[in-house]
Amino acid sequence: MVAHVSDLIATDIDSYLASHEQKELLRFITCGSVDDGKSTLIGRMLYESQMLFDDHLAALEADSKRVGTQEGEIDFALLVDGLAAEREQGITIDVAYRFFSTDKRKYIVADTPGHEEYTRNMATGASTADVAIILVDASQGVLTQTRRHSFIVSMVGVKKIILAINKLDLVDYSQEVYNKITEDFTNFADEALVLEQITSIPISALNGDNIVSMSENTPWYKGQSIMEYLETVEVSAPAQKRSFRMPVQWVNRPNSDFRGFAGLIASGVVSPGDRVRVLPSGTESVVKQIVTYEGDLELAGAGRGVTLTLEDEIDVSRGDIIAAADNPSQTADQFRARLLWMDSSSMAPGREYLFKSNTQVSSMTLGKLKHKIDVNTLEEIPAEKLEMNEIGICNISLSKRVAFDPYDEDPTMGGFIVIDRISNNTVGMGLVDYALRRSDNIHWQTMDITKENRSKQKNQKAKVVWFTGLSGSGKSSIANILEKKMNAQGRHTITLDGDNIRHGLNKDLGFTQTDRVENIRRVGETAKLMVDAGLICITSFISPFASERKMARDLLEDGEFVEVFIDTPLEECEKRDVKGLYAKARAGDLPNFTGISSPYENPEEPEVRIDTMSMSAEEAADFILDYLSNS
Repeated sequence: MVAHVSDLIATDIDSYLASHEQKELLRFITCGSVDDGKSTLIGRMLYESQMLFDDHLAALEADSKRVGTQEGEIDFALLVDGLAAEREQGITIDVAYRFFSTDKRKYIVADTPGHEEYTRNMATGASTADVAIILVDASQGVLTQTRRHSFIVSMVGVKKIILAINKLDLVDYSQEVYNKITEDFTNFADEALVLEQITSIPISALNGDNIVSMSENTPWYKGQSIMEYLETVEVSAPAQKRSFRMPVQWVNRPNSDFRGFAGLIASGVVSPGDRVRVLPSGTESVVKQIVTYEGDLELAGAGRGVTLTLEDEIDVSRGDIIAAADNPSQTADQFRARLLWMDSSSMAPGREYLFKSNTQVSSMTLGKLKHKIDVNTLEEIPAEKLEMNEIGICNISLSKRVAFDPYDEDPTMGGFIVIDRISNNTVGMGLVDYALRRSDNIHWQTMDITKENRSKQKNQKAKVVWFTGLSGSGKSSIANILEKKMNAQGRHTITLDGDNIRHGLNKDLGFTQTDRVENIRRVGETAKLMVDAGLICITSFISPFASERKMARDLLEDGEFVEVFIDTPLEECEKRDVKGLYAKARAGDLPNFTGISSPYENPEEPEVRIDTMSMSAEEAADFILDYLSNS
């Protein structure tokens, strides 16, 4: 390896920069279990490539003596463990990206955490890598986290792996140990991973064995060093060679004479005169200009931020995809997807989340989990949900059609993240395998008679009055009185009660979190049908989770959902416990009971709040009726 130094730097900087600009870029990631030596390996690479300035070296030597783990010797891991918490704990927490170069290539390397707690960080780093270096501690062998990281690497489309068997100095550079670990990993990969190439290399990152050049300590190894491999490995077809795709970030309209569509080109190249298709609408036009701050371009490729103008005045909005007309992306609203769950709260099938892919955002419902994958045994295990760091296969349904390409064909168009609608946290990442056939076979049938027609016929504004509160709070009693009063006024109503619904529509559901989510999803959809029928629908369900109440609200138009919080303290609910449910829950006979062993999330801004400690059921019904009459 020739380091990133050149006489041209001193004699002809322009020529040096020009030559450097033309070098091919390789992105790679280091991953594996805790303390396998990932940061040390990268630090050694940076050191050997002479990418460190004198002040960096001085700081490294000082830090090594102060917080290093090598008894005063240079601790190469400190070059990439940049966070204070990382240095203090001696672990990697966040993804650290570092750049270096040789005569043959430029490199961006991602150092990722080994701790299971930070698996989401590792997955982020893997999503853009061309090659993965899987480190294995020679004294420990292949561990669960090694398998998990390898599975994720394969899952996100990395096809070439270096199996770096590290710390061989701790096992006397044993060829037998090296062969055993290579065999174990290869057997695992053959069963579980989709790879093009596995290259096993014996190393000691601390001592520099087989990192840059061949080591005398492993005379039995006849392959390449890590840097020799990285300099010569063939990189998959770059994004520029795929079909043109550009997610629209924003519509640029500085004046009435200019209308452009700004975004980062995700894949392919584009030139003025190219015919393009806007997705999901399918409208076509021709590229007129490629506008940048430096001036118009005749050609732009993946990774370049541009503003496109089109020959025709067509409707293009943020979130649309501008694609090559002769090979556009597909569009669909239902998919089969691979899912990595990243949140401490478990995945809840049936719950509504947000789907985000590039600039496209849609409401998304996770379907029933097909199975999860045990990274140790490779079994496809039946499961109802995913816990943190678990991987599974499920179907997803979106509220609108989006443009996509299968992840294995175009990672930029096939990847997405899952966002919690309440906390706005990213809780998962997914990869689209394919669109479901029913996505194209089922279409919305427009009817001539609308809910407005039906509401007008009944001389009322159709809506849902959604009662929520703890068991025993008084929901059903107040809802019953309210419906009697509305019936007396000539209103057309129907009440959906929690216990009654479980005798029919939802008799197949239990009381797990997953079943509770599905219970409310079905009720929300049923309530929407009642509103479409022109009715005032009163629902009485505990509905403990804010996300499901929001899901039910979002099914309706503004003003059609009235949330009524029956705010009764838990102690009072227990006193009223005529069914004896709280007593059973306290005794452990009723698992997942709201308020005892399962949480209730109080509404933050309900339209109506009823304090049952200060008003009777009759008064509460009158209060709600008054609100409905004046809203």
